[in-house]
Amino acid sequence: MKIQVNTDRNVEGSEALVQMVEAEVQYGLDRFDDRLTRVEVHLGDESGEKDGSGADKRCLLEARPTGMQPVVVTDFADTVEQAVVGATGKMQSLLNSTFGRIDGRDSDATIRQDEPT
Repeated sequence: MKIQVNTDRNVEGSEALVQMVEAEVQYGLDRFDDRLTRVEVHLGDESGEKDGSGADKRCLLEARPTGMQPVVVTDFADTVEQAVVGATGKMQSLLNSTFGRIDGRDSDATIRQDEPT
């Protein structure tokens, strides 16, 4: 699984930030590693240079499962780091349900094929 980190003009894409994001996403989505080709991380600051209050840091995660359409989640938080953690948790849930449905459908087909007619 390749992880690509992108930032808008309001978020400094320092090496330390990129390493933190890559580590968090890799750790959080590691169990899906063989089922994902790439994860794109888009970080942004919605208020920019203005004095924004509240959750204005955005993390959008786009995961690309092998042979499927990409899936996307977004999280907003007070800090970029918190937004990354929140989005990673949302992506875990989405991938659990997505792959759970696929795996359940595959096991149902196997059971039906093995049943005597």
